[in-house]
Amino acid sequence: MKQFVKITEQPSQYRHLEKMSVLEILTHINEEDKKVPFAIEKIIPQIERLVSAIVDKMLAGGRLFYIGAGTSGRLAIVDASECPPTYGVSPELVTGIIAGGKKAMTQPVEYAEDSSTQGWEDLLKYQVSSKDVVIGIAASGTTPYVIAALKKCRLEGIITGCITNNPGSPLTEEADFPIEIAVGPEFVTGSTRMKSGTSQKLVLNMISTSVMIQLGRVDDNTMVHMLLSNTKLVDRGAKMLMEKTGISDYEQAKALLLKTGSVKKAMKVFQSGESNHR
Repeated sequence: MKQFVKITEQPSQYRHLEKMSVLEILTHINEEDKKVPFAIEKIIPQIERLVSAIVDKMLAGGRLFYIGAGTSGRLAIVDASECPPTYGVSPELVTGIIAGGKKAMTQPVEYAEDSSTQGWEDLLKYQVSSKDVVIGIAASGTTPYVIAALKKCRLEGIITGCITNNPGSPLTEEADFPIEIAVGPEFVTGSTRMKSGTSQKLVLNMISTSVMIQLGRVDDNTMVHMLLSNTKLVDRGAKMLMEKTGISDYEQAKALLLKTGSVKKAMKVFQSGESNHR
């Protein structure tokens, strides 16, 4: 059996951080951060396989769930919460779950990640089923809350994926589509909110963005389904509509956009000739 080595807990390659100048600290953190995209580049085929599985399930009416603890759980919720405003999808399509619930988003919840039953119970609140995909996220790859949830999912015939920073971890064993990002020891020993967290954020961006593109939520390179939730987005949408339709009057484009509620819908109305042209 291959021996499991927890890379994320190995000592930092730097010593006596307290004796460094601010410039030295920042420079060395940046040097470590530069390693992250190269580590991700090596495992793009792993990400591709998981994304393809998610798209297949979603096209058949399924959903995506992220589940994690601590930093990993917070990143999961951030990525999931960005999907509705960015791509105009239902909030139920992508859901982030964190050990300890909403309270854990801003403060630690003692021993929440150590439960071997709560993860599955939290998933059941959303009536998770074999139509869905569940991705467990844990830098260490040893979080009981996440591992047990994925294990139960597999028993229930639910496709599982994982994002971890320790290859060969127990979490990987419970994932049908594992993503293992070996970013190496952290600048501050064991502080996985740093490189590990950065790598997770980047991969989550890649997963959700590529899935939404595959689902048709992007036109060319634009977010034509984005929610018009503030002045900045209305302005962006109006200019986007002008570019895509040839409307030269900003106020006309803005009015049509606000009337229809999205760039995509406004484009369809304009192209059908139903809008009142000025």
